[in-house]
Amino acid sequence: MSELKQTPLYPAYSKYGAKTIDFGGWDLPVQFTGIKHEHEITRTKAGLFDVSHMGEIIIKGRKSLDFLQKMVTNDVGKLTPNRAQYTLMCYEDGGTVDDFLIYMLDEDEYLLVVNAANTDKDYQWLVDHNDFEPTELVIQNISESLVQLAIQGPVAERILQSLTETDLADIRFFRFKDQVFFRGIEQPALVSRTGYTGEDGFEIYIDQKNGIDLWELILQEGKESGLAPIGLGARDTLRFEANLPLYGQEISKDISPIEAGLSFAVKVNKHADFIGKHVLKQQIENGTDRKLVGIEIIDKGIPRTGYEIYHNGQYAGFVTSGTQSPTLQKNIGLALINTDLAQVGTELVVQVRKRSAVAKVVQTPFYQRQK
Repeated sequence: MSELKQTPLYPAYSKYGAKTIDFGGWDLPVQFTGIKHEHEITRTKAGLFDVSHMGEIIIKGRKSLDFLQKMVTNDVGKLTPNRAQYTLMCYEDGGTVDDFLIYMLDEDEYLLVVNAANTDKDYQWLVDHNDFEPTELVIQNISESLVQLAIQGPVAERILQSLTETDLADIRFFRFKDQVFFRGIEQPALVSRTGYTGEDGFEIYIDQKNGIDLWELILQEGKESGLAPIGLGARDTLRFEANLPLYGQEISKDISPIEAGLSFAVKVNKHADFIGKHVLKQQIENGTDRKLVGIEIIDKGIPRTGYEIYHNGQYAGFVTSGTQSPTLQKNIGLALINTDLAQVGTELVVQVRKRSAVAKVVQTPFYQRQK
């Protein structure tokens, strides 16, 4: 059995009572004080997440834009320096390789922040499809050199602002600044107004040597405001309530972005002939047989990942993610079901272990913060 990987912040976990688990080959904290408690803290105050297991890949060179336009579904040509974009990479059949953020660092230089379990696969996929010369395009996996922290929640900006002279209010949603210095931290950071919780907040990228110092600095500064470290368990319930997809569940090699309701990030009208474009264009124009919807169980029972769904005794789909929502106190799920059943209010039956539970299709996202 191979040894689990650890982020540079691993030595700091025990101080805060972390319970760690094997998450895709990483030894990561599932919780510190309790999933529901951490969820509530992030929704009402602020939470600090170690997401250094995420992958970072640099694409640079004079052919970088041409290359990315071929590889991803969104229109990278719309980016300007200091802006970020959500996008996906697809297979020829429309299945999803991965979803990630692209940061335009400068002319001809981009940072891709990819899902941890997909880092090696994504890097190899990019390398395998690179037909340019080394003088035209460079692809670098820099994941081991960086720490990534996320501070999320209503008071996240106030806490972080007290640690830097950079005006964080200037960083609007899906924008970023690099060369941001924090009090007493030697190296500058890249700070973006992005996140995976449905709350306002920031994601911070900094040299891994400064990771623990920055983690401790933010936690100490935010203590009086109720800031706490947050684990993977609450990260999942937070993103789920906000209807943010998780690779391997809402999207996968067998689930296209269109089926998952992510057509906003699939620009089939852009000039570049990106991988999977033909199939995805057909799906947008003609519709898909399956559609991702929100469901709420009316009976008792929680819709867990993989549970089968039926309508009038016929198989209709399956649950991709589900839980008892800590915010709403309802048993809800995301499900990939037959498109003709996707209307809000449609009654379904979820097979919860050995019994059946009545559910209905509901609007998503389940939670939206008040702006």
